[in-house]
Amino acid sequence: MTQPLWQKTGIQIDASIMRFLAGDDVILDREFFLHDIAASKAHVEGLANIALVSADEAAALKRELDALGEDFRSGTFVLDERYEDGHSAIEARLTERLGDAGRRVHTGRSRNDQVLVATRLWLKEKLKALDSHCRAIARVCLERAAQPAVPLPGYTHLQRAVVSSTAMWFAGFAEGFIDNAFRARSTRELIDANPLGTAAGYGVNLKLDREHTTAALGFARMQVSPIYAQLSRGKYEMAVLEAIGAAMLDVRRMAWDLSLFTTAEFDFVKLPAEYTTGSSIMPNKRNPDVVELLRASYASVAAARTEVEQLLSLPSGYQRDLQFSKGALFRGVRHGLMALELVPDLLARLRWNEPAMRAAIEPAMYATDVAIEQAAAGVPFRDAYRAAAEAAASTGAGRTPEQSLDQRVSPGSGGDLRLDELRARLGRLDV
Repeated sequence: MTQPLWQKTGIQIDASIMRFLAGDDVILDREFFLHDIAASKAHVEGLANIALVSADEAAALKRELDALGEDFRSGTFVLDERYEDGHSAIEARLTERLGDAGRRVHTGRSRNDQVLVATRLWLKEKLKALDSHCRAIARVCLERAAQPAVPLPGYTHLQRAVVSSTAMWFAGFAEGFIDNAFRARSTRELIDANPLGTAAGYGVNLKLDREHTTAALGFARMQVSPIYAQLSRGKYEMAVLEAIGAAMLDVRRMAWDLSLFTTAEFDFVKLPAEYTTGSSIMPNKRNPDVVELLRASYASVAAARTEVEQLLSLPSGYQRDLQFSKGALFRGVRHGLMALELVPDLLARLRWNEPAMRAAIEPAMYATDVAIEQAAAGVPFRDAYRAAAEAAASTGAGRTPEQSLDQRVSPGSGGDLRLDELRARLGRLDV
């Protein structure tokens, strides 16, 4: 390993302690290494603006940072156990290539604001992906909701309740994922603050050009207080995991429906073959493994959020405990986004079994319609409710699912889906 940035003369480093301190940090840093390089370029420009590096030095440093980025992308440079972490690797490379100019690059910054800004840039990128995935899911749901509606039993408590439809099912998830996209954007707006230049949490005795680095890195604002920059670490990561978790909660409920609907007992849905797997022992089986793992995926995101939260029983200022938040964050975000990416194609290609769904609609499921019709005609609702309950088995005789849906005219119901309103909401996100 290269000499740590914090090494002092005369102090021996114990190898086992060093392994514990470094952990797998250098491997995890591969995730946002390019963001660390981008932030280093902005920092160099800021140093040049206050004459702490010369124009020639700044040009050379930026050139070498660009080369390091290219070498990392191509695999020519590997971030591995030779370095304590990605931040140390950047400084070591610049010092190796440029000597004293490389040694100046850390002036006015700490690894604390370095990891903060790299993480912040990475989180902004991932929230953009979350926004995109949620909008893609909403678009597919709206497209399928606009297709001719097929009657589908609506369930409460997993018991047959009222007549629903495939259009209502898709419209419900469409609106959910529009909200999830809004949440991704509002979370991105929350965290869109530049911590670079806050150093170890108390600022430095240099007039750093933080306005320049904020603009150069594409942040909406500067995170002004150095102390709050450290307080926000973990808090902002949790906000991102919560935004992904909100989308994954909807995926979990959708996957639960599909898990039930694909059973022989329901037989409402046929999944694309690519989304099922065979049994290792039972030749007759095709299992909805992808749907089941989508259902389970919220747990990974929630666990990551909990892991970060449990690290935050800390006083103000930086504490090394926060190093352990990195792995949890990367795992949770990566898994959630990977799961969401699969959902649009699954929804676009699943097929409904109309005969099975119609066969599951029984006369008693019209009882609510009958009670409300009687109430609309002047019968006190509780009296109408009791009468419909007593005659539930026969009250729907002669009625059809289409009649029930067409007469359900409260906004958002089968007779008034308001898909145009949902499209307009989604359209405001697509611009």
